[in-house]
Amino acid sequence: QVQLVESGGGLVQAGGSLRLSCAASGRTISSYAMGWFRQAPGKEREFVARITQIGINTYYADYADSVKGRFTISRDNAKNTVSLQMNSLKPEDTAVYYCAVGSSGPIGARWTSTNVHYWGQGTQVTVSS
Repeated sequence: QVQLVESGGGLVQAGGSLRLSCAASGRTISSYAMGWFRQAPGKEREFVARITQIGINTYYADYADSVKGRFTISRDNAKNTVSLQMNSLKPEDTAVYYCAVGSSGPIGARWTSTNVHYWGQGTQVTVSS
């Protein structure tokens, strides 16, 4: 079993930045894909970003179109952590952000909830206008 604990959420003004972190415990997650989903009030949970190891010190990362160029995902397998640097935040980024660990799926295919084996409890991100 894997436990995921997120941190770093909060309230920020539009244009600001936040960094989310997620620490995994229970087993080594280097062979898994790690990423983030988010869910805004009244909306379905949606993919934000994924990172998966495809070779020695080589990683593949992909992003939802809505965050591409503003968010950057990274991971540290030695520490069992994944982070999401969020810049140029917009009010529409307001949501609960969930850390996720699961199977990678084909490179280039969209990462969906069906790929996810483990979820974090979520951390609130609120962007004011």
